[in-house]
Amino acid sequence: MTDKEVAVMDPTMRASDADREQMVRRLQRHVAAGRLSLTEFSERAAAAYRAPTIGELAALHRDLPDLPDLDDLPVQPATSAPAGGLALLGSALPATVLVGIVLLALALTALSSVLPGAAGFCH
Repeated sequence: MTDKEVAVMDPTMRASDADREQMVRRLQRHVAAGRLSLTEFSERAAAAYRAPTIGELAALHRDLPDLPDLDDLPVQPATSAPAGGLALLGSALPATVLVGIVLLALALTALSSVLPGAAGFCH
């Protein structure tokens, strides 16, 4: 439900559970963008779940810019995976997983130099 859709709806119309969930998802996106603190989000999300009408839901978002719905955004075509070892893992490997793998490899390498029996893990 965008601001434009709310503008044409009767503000006294009863809100559905789907309307409330959609508002909470929109508020989450504003947290991610840095427009709302976690405290503000918690307060507004609780109010969204209590809101009986479309008008009360709209008031929770009135001071925030309208964002396009995620369903309306164009889908990026998948790119081919780079050649090499990471090609098996795919090009969408999250950076945190990659950092974790590197740290684990470094720890095992350091462990193999200290403990002779641990060398089998690294080779």
